[in-house]
Amino acid sequence: MDRRSPLGAFLRARRARLSPDDVGLPRYGDRRRVPGLRREEVAMLAGVSAGYYTRLEQGQPVNASAEVLDAIATALRLTRAEREHLHVLSTASHRTRPAAPPEEHTSADLRTLLTTMGHVPALVVGRRNDVLAWNGAGHVLLAGHLDPAAPDDPGARPNLSRLVFRDTPTRALYRDWSAKARSVVGSLRNLTARDPGDAGLTALVDELTVHSPEFAALWDEHTVDPCGRDVHALAHPVVGDLTVTQQAFQVPQEPHQSLVTFTAEPGSPSAAALTTLRQACGALP
Repeated sequence: MDRRSPLGAFLRARRARLSPDDVGLPRYGDRRRVPGLRREEVAMLAGVSAGYYTRLEQGQPVNASAEVLDAIATALRLTRAEREHLHVLSTASHRTRPAAPPEEHTSADLRTLLTTMGHVPALVVGRRNDVLAWNGAGHVLLAGHLDPAAPDDPGARPNLSRLVFRDTPTRALYRDWSAKARSVVGSLRNLTARDPGDAGLTALVDELTVHSPEFAALWDEHTVDPCGRDVHALAHPVVGDLTVTQQAFQVPQEPHQSLVTFTAEPGSPSAAALTTLRQACGALP
């Protein structure tokens, strides 16, 4: 994981993707040694001094206000998700957190919910995208090749990010693997911004960077993805092709946990495939 200022790295990546033409600045026939806008140009567009913006990119403590961050976000043409990410990165270094987060568990109420909604593939993921629990339908849809009891063992829990980049059956499951991979990296960017001191997240990013050149390349792009809703075309080894909508809902009592569900359009071939899958794997009648 890059140990430099996450805020500075993000600003540099976003600055590099813009040209003077994109923001209406003249070029004056200059030859640029690097792509993108210069720091002075971003500072001018944001209405701050070049020195101030340079210190911000270098990770020096400047206590940027929300108004200044919004001005920089506008200058860099950030999306709504990227703008929120910028604010999170700016405040993350000032937050305190436990040296070692407590071990994650799924509440009894949430497990009951998973069982009750058994006809809907669902799982609970934690602060590092570890699967903390899943129902039978969720297990057979996403990872039928794994032990169904794996989430119950903190030392063997499946990690959704690791599965996408390092697990062959999971990679084959997604017809547009590249889009799924980019979404996973964007999600990890959000998680590391919220918890920059989480040693487990740092180790996960380091592992994926070392073992997956594809992950390393995407990580360097500083992609941000809130991952609230996604549509995936799957090539399932049991029922073949189907399309599912993935949605993530934050668990109110556990803000670092999310309930993730997978649904198909009622009456569609994909809905029929989900029913067939549950029956074939014994997840539900």
